[in-house]
Amino acid sequence: MKKITFLFLTLIIVFNSQGQSPENQPPIIFIYDASGSMWGQMQGKTKMEIAAAALSGAVGNLSETQKIGFVAYGHRKEGDCKDVEFMVDAATGTKKEVIEAVKGIKPLGKTPLAYSAAMVIDQLRAAKQKATIILITDGIESCDGNICEIVEEAKDEGIDFKLHIIGFGLKAEDTQQLRCAAEAGDGSYFSAENAENLGEILNVATASTVDKPANNFSVYAVKNGLPMDVYVKAYDIVGKREPILLRTYQDTGYFYLPPSTYNFEVAPLEGSDVDRITVRDIESLENVKGHQTITFDAGTLDVLVTNNGQGWDSMVKVIDPNGEVVATTRTYGVKKEVEVNPGLYKVAIQALKMEGLQTNTEIDSIAIEAAKTLPLVYDFKTGEFEIFTQIGGENIDCVVTIVEEQTGKNVAGSRTYLRGTKFLLNPGNYSVTSKPLGVHKDKAIQSFTIAIEQGETIRKTLTF
Repeated sequence: MKKITFLFLTLIIVFNSQGQSPENQPPIIFIYDASGSMWGQMQGKTKMEIAAAALSGAVGNLSETQKIGFVAYGHRKEGDCKDVEFMVDAATGTKKEVIEAVKGIKPLGKTPLAYSAAMVIDQLRAAKQKATIILITDGIESCDGNICEIVEEAKDEGIDFKLHIIGFGLKAEDTQQLRCAAEAGDGSYFSAENAENLGEILNVATASTVDKPANNFSVYAVKNGLPMDVYVKAYDIVGKREPILLRTYQDTGYFYLPPSTYNFEVAPLEGSDVDRITVRDIESLENVKGHQTITFDAGTLDVLVTNNGQGWDSMVKVIDPNGEVVATTRTYGVKKEVEVNPGLYKVAIQALKMEGLQTNTEIDSIAIEAAKTLPLVYDFKTGEFEIFTQIGGENIDCVVTIVEEQTGKNVAGSRTYLRGTKFLLNPGNYSVTSKPLGVHKDKAIQSFTIAIEQGETIRKTLTF
């Protein structure tokens, strides 16, 4: 069987200290994977360096009175699936001893995930001790074990523990057995994508101990009727505790939310034009299992911009109620679709290659509904003005300036060169001024007015 190595870090974390004296608190046991993949690079550092720093930080945050142990595997023999060593005794170990033990690990061997977990569970069984187990891995079992079965059997036997698992840079397709084990162990599966994320998750996981109730809240995310892989941060807006994290992996995700009111910040983890969303004021109640379905069902705006009924090149922006541009497209004279979260929007359209006072428009209160397409057609109106400037029947070069009469606004300008020039103008009344250039610059400026009507063409030859 091809050797698969990965980073595996198991933390057995301190119990809730309420009502317990320090000497009676269950120990903390760290089980650390020293398999070869710990030498793999992430953000310019080895996974070993990242994990060691995150683990040291988590240990440093624990109570000084906690008893801590440390277990490593894969650090002594390259191909031994039973290379597991209890390096720091959980009965007497300290934070300093664990941190020093982590620093001394040199990755080498295989990753007996199930066997290592079974060794820890065996100790709990023998000592009649309960604990919280947190597993961090960047890969899958390499010794033909099944950690989910190990956990299920231990739970059926009545061993009291909580298992959290953190996937460190894992692909979703590699997580099924790990998520199964976390669920069976009354814990949560978390996904750590980078060093910062790993440290944050460790702090969250260490706060969710075996003395706290089992998972009491589930989250399911969908987009257009299909399950979606999302990352959830639950912010306690009452207790102001650290955010509680969850990843759904296109499935229902479970975690424990202490009774309070939360805002969920939910970010897609797969290709989507839809941004992260916030779902507010979600309540978690005592002794009640809660659920929240997060809907990413995007709505589609089908935009067609025309000029006198013909497709026209334009810039289109979709703007949310906060004034933020959430989608932009250019039509190039054909229908264009933009996908946004359901809600009310303003649509700003700028017609290209036309002049006048009506080349931009804003349409308010465009209601986008989930999984629906809203057609939006906007028609600009223009007429055509073409001018030639001549002396003795020969074209000459002039500067032409066009001003909208009512407002006095300069709306267009160009040169005729020796071929004349053409303008697309919104319907209205305009003042036109023509000033000769070059050898004819001393000729008098000529001005006149025109009335532009939709779909009509005005041609004028100006003689100097």
